[in-house]
Amino acid sequence: MIKVSNLDVNFETPGEIVEVLKGLDFSVEKGAAAAVVGPSGSGKTTLLNILGALLPPTKGSVEIGGQDIAKFKEKEAARFRNQEVGFVFQQHHLLPQLTVMENVLTPRLAGGWKESEQETRKRAAKLLERVGLCHRRNHRPGELSGGEKQRTALARALINQPHVVLADEPTGALDGETGSKVADLLLEIQKEDGVTLVVVTHDLDLAKRVGGVFDLGK
Repeated sequence: MIKVSNLDVNFETPGEIVEVLKGLDFSVEKGAAAAVVGPSGSGKTTLLNILGALLPPTKGSVEIGGQDIAKFKEKEAARFRNQEVGFVFQQHHLLPQLTVMENVLTPRLAGGWKESEQETRKRAAKLLERVGLCHRRNHRPGELSGGEKQRTALARALINQPHVVLADEPTGALDGETGSKVADLLLEIQKEDGVTLVVVTHDLDLAKRVGGVFDLGK
């Protein structure tokens, strides 16, 4: 599903070019899970942004599902992000003025879907039931706990039935017990739905649970 070959990522700053990733090779089989670890500044989030077509590489190929997304133009990248990838962020990025249900439905606003609004809402309701938030569907983020916010973000990541889920420190802002429950749910969904999962984390216990560990610090 994911194959990164000879990847370079450089950023230009006044007076110098900062080399973030150099000659990187990385792969994850379809339906498998991988954890990306390493010290701060090693390029973990940069790699995730590359895989999500949020950032173009300086050099190299990035194949996902047989498509070299490094060659995408902006419209192709936007379609890919919306229809093929689900994102889970450390700070969840929920819209405070929207309800839980409305937040879950936001990725559908980009359009281009044949499914009716009624069908989408039914699937969103099933996702909220799956993550244990049916009773919170009409609440706003300010009324939720940290774990509930992250579970809402996970449901939002899944609404478009992505083939790939990218999670950036999904338990980093949570206490140990709540983080463990969110990790349980994330891994359960990965196995049951057969999605390809890449998790960036500083939590070595979570990395071991995910399975394949790719250390950018080595």
